[in-house]
Amino acid sequence: MSVTAAPAPVLSPSARKAGMACAVVGAIAFSGKAIIVKLAYRYGVDAVTLIMYRMLFALPLFVVMAWWAGRGKPALSLRDWLGSAALGFSGYYLASFLDFAGLTYITAGLERLILYLNPTLVLALGWLLYRKKATRRQLQGLAISYAGVMLVFGVEALGHGAAGAGGGKVWWGATLVFASAVSYAIYLVYSAQFVQRMGALRLVGLATSFACLFCIVQFLLVRPLSAAQVAMPVIWLSVLNATVCTALPVLLVMLAIERLGAATVAQTGMIGPLSTILMGVWLLGEALTPVMVAGTALVLVGIYVFTHQTKSIKKTAAGD
Repeated sequence: MSVTAAPAPVLSPSARKAGMACAVVGAIAFSGKAIIVKLAYRYGVDAVTLIMYRMLFALPLFVVMAWWAGRGKPALSLRDWLGSAALGFSGYYLASFLDFAGLTYITAGLERLILYLNPTLVLALGWLLYRKKATRRQLQGLAISYAGVMLVFGVEALGHGAAGAGGGKVWWGATLVFASAVSYAIYLVYSAQFVQRMGALRLVGLATSFACLFCIVQFLLVRPLSAAQVAMPVIWLSVLNATVCTALPVLLVMLAIERLGAATVAQTGMIGPLSTILMGVWLLGEALTPVMVAGTALVLVGIYVFTHQTKSIKKTAAGD
């Protein structure tokens, strides 16, 4: 599922404005997940319980999404069901759990910067699995982006960043979040064949429904039922996470892609790290340090160089 999968259709100015609004709000809503998780951790809840509540409240929404997208479509084969389950495990269950666990140790800003490296991980998987060669410009973008992440990570690891923790905790948290990004990149690489056959919205609805079930089963296996007794603010934060930061942005991004094309929406997603950092300063009291600003700028520039190269290759191949 590439960010250059389809060109944007020709639309009226009002339709394009609506699509851009969907893309911007969706990117901001997605980025709010880290803020809500950090707020919930203040009430002593652990990652397993927190992600269970998020997915428990999101499950009905994604079941309805899958049903709605599948109306009038051919019945799914056993391969489609198994593929959806596997993609849900990698792209939404494992990626989400690792992300939630990593946020215990690092700031929301660093978490978002690491996750934003996802396009570079898709490139690396393409090289490992399909021997797709990277261009010089893509490698330049990759180097710039990783330099930005390493700048912020280095300061936090030394205990001088917004988290103030330092040491092995930052290393462990960054490793967990990076593993989350790898897990989601695997989902993107292998989902392309299923998207073509099932449709994006139907696949997302089914995959996330399976992921919700995995998270609920995980809680039942590793935690006593008494662990579900949490502070009421955790419940409300989980409802907010499930709706505003999970189901809603999925729909908004899909609507934006239909109107603007995937490449434009991917570029608009650059607002995500910025909004996470600003919300972290506003709601969590995280410091907006010069290092965080510089690291964020490097990541955004690197991803722009990387994705712009991909877009240029697509246009050249199409004869533009």
